[in-house]
Amino acid sequence: LNHENLSDYVVFENEENLRIALARGKGVFILTAHFGNWELMSAAVTLHFGRAAAVIVRPIDYAPLDRLVSGLRARFGTEVIAKQGAMRRIISALREQKMIGILLDQNVDWYEGVFTPFMGRWACTNKGLALMAVRTGAPVVPVFSVRENDGRHRIIFEKEVPLVIGDKTTEVEENTILFTQVIESFVRRYPDQWFWFHRRWKTRNFCTLT
Repeated sequence: LNHENLSDYVVFENEENLRIALARGKGVFILTAHFGNWELMSAAVTLHFGRAAAVIVRPIDYAPLDRLVSGLRARFGTEVIAKQGAMRRIISALREQKMIGILLDQNVDWYEGVFTPFMGRWACTNKGLALMAVRTGAPVVPVFSVRENDGRHRIIFEKEVPLVIGDKTTEVEENTILFTQVIESFVRRYPDQWFWFHRRWKTRNFCTLT
């Protein structure tokens, strides 16, 4: 993958939404999911925008595979930030005006997240993105990769998510719900492109959605 053959693999839609957010000079959080070809998306966006990026991950349990995947990400300019204890590095990466990718569609334990409605059921969702976005003021831009019939991937840049700011007791939950709604909208539009194999609803909330 390089500048010369990039258009053979991807097409960009509404990229101005990311450019507007980057122009604010605060770095950008990329909200996405295990959807389409998310690894190709990361490499393509970094290459196309000429801007360093980072992704927050839980290291793969099998160390040799983790090293291989991390090396491939680094090859295209994406820094890998381990999820555990990531806050300090995230703050400095934003100061460097990096794009920071967060895949927000996996289950977490109850003490790491908040329960949000997702596909008609409660899903425990990591609250870290909401906490960091409110704290830093960095914009949150949803970006998703959709596989097309011609074999290429359409990378869609949504408008910045308007954050709920004010009530400290509810803003983290409300913003996490907003982020989850964005992911759900893509899953409903392209259900075949979401990686369904993760146990998204593993942590249970026994309240009933109304």
